[in-house]
Amino acid sequence: MKLQDELNKAGGFKNLEHLAKQVVEGFISGMHKSPFHGFSAEFAEHKIYNQGESTRHIDWKLFAKTDKLYTKRYDDETNLRCHIILDNSSSMHYPEQDSFSIDNLNKIAFSALASASLMHILKKQRDAVGLSIYSDKYDFYAPEKGSERHHQMLIHQLEQAVKSKPVSKQTETYAYLHEIAEKIHRRSLIFVFTDMFQTTTDEVKLFEALRHLKHNKHEVVLFHVYDKSKEMNFNFNNKPKRFIDIETGDFVNLYADQVKENYEKAVFGYFEELKMKCLQYKIKYVEADVNQSFDAVLTGYMVAREKFI
Repeated sequence: MKLQDELNKAGGFKNLEHLAKQVVEGFISGMHKSPFHGFSAEFAEHKIYNQGESTRHIDWKLFAKTDKLYTKRYDDETNLRCHIILDNSSSMHYPEQDSFSIDNLNKIAFSALASASLMHILKKQRDAVGLSIYSDKYDFYAPEKGSERHHQMLIHQLEQAVKSKPVSKQTETYAYLHEIAEKIHRRSLIFVFTDMFQTTTDEVKLFEALRHLKHNKHEVVLFHVYDKSKEMNFNFNNKPKRFIDIETGDFVNLYADQVKENYEKAVFGYFEELKMKCLQYKIKYVEADVNQSFDAVLTGYMVAREKFI
């Protein structure tokens, strides 16, 4: 079965859950030399053995194959609470598309499929998952639960986010991150999918909101979603173009080569500052280029889970 057959050509995904399962299975099958080798639905996960721990759960068969010590952790030992935060502002729908394929995703489609893939893994491990979606308002909130009905509801909300066509929906990401942080009371693993673009340039407020997510000893992973070719490297031909701000409607007419150097310098500086702030606040920063595979997202999850537990 071709993955493209699972996509709704009219826009959005026809079967997001099935596609997420394919993404996860493809990722796992490619982890032959990964420290997460052995991950399966039969138990929660393998964990690197630390000297001094009990040897009761060491996987000796895996030791014979890899010459490394790993312990098995079972579902009842690893249940956790996870909350996924999705930015659904107009800029997340760049580039505008009427249909999607696995090799042709915009930022919101990439984020939704990545979120569904994480939810698929969490569901297998009987973990509780919550979801927040925001744009120019708080679009959706669901607390952490682990039921099948709850899972299907979250999948539906992700599908709706992809299919939506928000027009001039600006967002102040920091405002909603503060609001979401106040709602998550129990220690959780938090994933944020956003392009980190906002109408105002008050970066201090944005970084303070990210730090707020760390309260109550949460583990936070920021998946910085963007089109690296266009939004960072500014790879456009030098024909005259009108560049339009999707969120405000403002535009400028110019030749790409006229601003390319200054644009790259400004964006690179902002991204580097973002990385440094995440390091300072002990937030894991993961670059999520929509033109690449989902491996960075899924590996980021595995590393964060290992640290969280």
